[in-house]
Amino acid sequence: MPTLLLDLDGTLVDSVPDLAAALNRLMVARGLAKFSLAETAALVGDGVQRLIANAFAARGQRADEAAVAAYVADYGAHYAEQSRLYPDVAPTLHALVGSGWRLAVCTNKLEAPARALLATLGIADLFAAVGGGDSFPARKPDPRHLLATLAAAGGVPEEAVMAGDHANDVQAARAAGLPCIFAAWGYGTAEMGRPAQATASRFAELPALAAALLARR
Repeated sequence: MPTLLLDLDGTLVDSVPDLAAALNRLMVARGLAKFSLAETAALVGDGVQRLIANAFAARGQRADEAAVAAYVADYGAHYAEQSRLYPDVAPTLHALVGSGWRLAVCTNKLEAPARALLATLGIADLFAAVGGGDSFPARKPDPRHLLATLAAAGGVPEEAVMAGDHANDVQAARAAGLPCIFAAWGYGTAEMGRPAQATASRFAELPALAAALLARR
């Protein structure tokens, strides 16, 4: 059975509005300037600690553990107020499962909020595994994160494809020996997607691209 590994933020879900809202509440509490949605999107992809560290660095400050804890608690209470699935995500995922694909999420987001977000948006039951940024000793772009998530889903590298919108997804897939589809609708830049084997402009394009990539192997 083939497996499609999917990133979460910027690939399945447009989560920046809620991420930015939590980040800006933290910034206001610390007396720092807010971030726009575009600025927040540029910070997404490396996990919560890097997000907060980079946000504080952009304001000439150094983040502390209390800032990370405050952000995690705040976001955990407001993670799905404005976050939405990208167009065609739900029907495409159902079609993939119906045609014999196994699905898994591999994200640098912490596992608990990742699972909560998937459940709230009604797609959690479609995934055989969720590998979060704290699920294993390594996280993207380390290929061990992808491979551990794939193993948890019951898949094998010879029959797996990765799809994501960030350089971390492309780099991790390449290092793991998996073909990768770059999600051009997400938060990453076009430059990030250049090493990928394929690029999708819409989520609905993923099934055909993933099947074609596996057929080449």
